[in-house]
Parts: sequence; structure tokens; C-alpha cells
Amino acid sequence: MTIHDITIPEAIINRVVARCGTPHPFAKLDPSRTALIVIDMQNGYMRADVGHSCVPYAVGIVPVINRLAASLRRSGGGVFWIQNASDERSREEWSVLEEQASPARRAARIRSISPGTEGHAFWPDLDIRDEDQVVPKYRYSAFIPGASDLEERLRQAGYDTVLIAGTLTNVCCESSARDAMMLNFRTIMISDANAAMTDEEHKASLINFYLFFGDVQTASQIEAALEEAVSADAA
Repeated sequence: MTIHDITIPEAIINRVVARCGTPHPFAKLDPSRTALIVIDMQNGYMRADVGHSCVPYAVGIVPVINRLAASLRRSGGGVFWIQNASDERSREEWSVLEEQASPARRAARIRSISPGTEGHAFWPDLDIRDEDQVVPKYRYSAFIPGASDLEERLRQAGYDTVLIAGTLTNVCCESSARDAMMLNFRTIMISDANAAMTDEEHKASLINFYLFFGDVQTASQIEAALEEAVSADAA
């Protein structure tokens, strides 16, 4: 599989326009205040032989993510690679997740994303650079207490706008995006740089986020906005 169908129905766009006055409330970007947040693009979600939750569309979004990361770096923004993990402490503190899973599922998740395992490692074709930041994450959302120090890193660097990419669209990506918005970050989910198990889940997640929480744009729209901002600064 390549990438999802990313068409947003016109009726949904009209509702967003009625709420925001525009189809894209965050159409203009300040590159220096914009961060790309790439969530859980790891072998454990992309390789059936080592993973516990292999996402069929995830490999297809890798070129889009790499291209978008390059655009952010070139324009002066930041790139953060979020690396999901499971350890003894997180399993104890987030025991509700463990209670919902069968013993086989719990064991598979531990094998898949425990630090040091092959499943925990990032997909090898991702273009992760030395100037980027890698952030460990221990919950679905990267922004809630106990999950990671991502919010602190973003605040310290002066970022107020976040672009959400990665997998799964409707789990860790949407959870992170909603929390980012409620922590007062301008939040955009990138429609062709997120991946879910099915088209239906992907579109439902993006539509719900777009209706109530933030913006949804394609990588090309983001790249155009970054280029426009850089050109305006140079003029």
C-alpha cells in the first residue's frame, strides 16, 4: 500500500469555514516557530516480523515525512522524532492499558517496543539528522504528563506551531495533536504524512480533528507556506 485517500468531503470543509472563517486557520506559518513532530515510525509498527501492530500504510508515508523534514530544516524550523517505548515503570503507571490487552498481546508489545529491541528502532529509511531531536514516549499522546518531555523542549526552543505526522493517525497521532492544541499549540495534522490501519480510520480521525481541534493540510501545502514565509523574510 502507498498512502491513504486524503480527500476531505466538501461538507466538512464548509463546516470548518463556518467555524473559522477560512478552510485553513493556520495557513500562514512562521518557520522559526514551527516544529515537525514525527510519531512512532518504528520497526514495531512497520515490520510484521518484529512488530506487534504492523500498519500497512506506514512505509508509504516515509518519503513524504523525509521531504517535509528537509523543508523544515531548510526554512529554520525543527524536527522531532518521537520514539514509543514500553518499560516496567510505564507498564505499572499505565496499568489500564495492560488490563485491556490479552497476555499474548501484552507480551508482543513488550517484545516490539522495549528499548534495545529491533522493534523499538526507527525505520531505517527515515532521514534522521544530527540536528534533529529524538524524544522517548511512554503513552499514546506525547504531550500528557508521564509521556515525554516534548512540551518542555518545544517551549524552550520557542515553537508555538506543531505539524503532526507518523502512525497511527487515529491513536498516537490524533491523541498527541488534540493535547497539543489544548496546550495552546497551533496544531496541524498532515493528511498524507499520517498512517492508520485503514482508509476509513484515517479519514475519520482527520475529519474529527479538523472539525473541532485544529487544521489538516497536505505536505505540499505546508511546504508552500514555508517557502512563502522564507521569501517574504528575504524580500
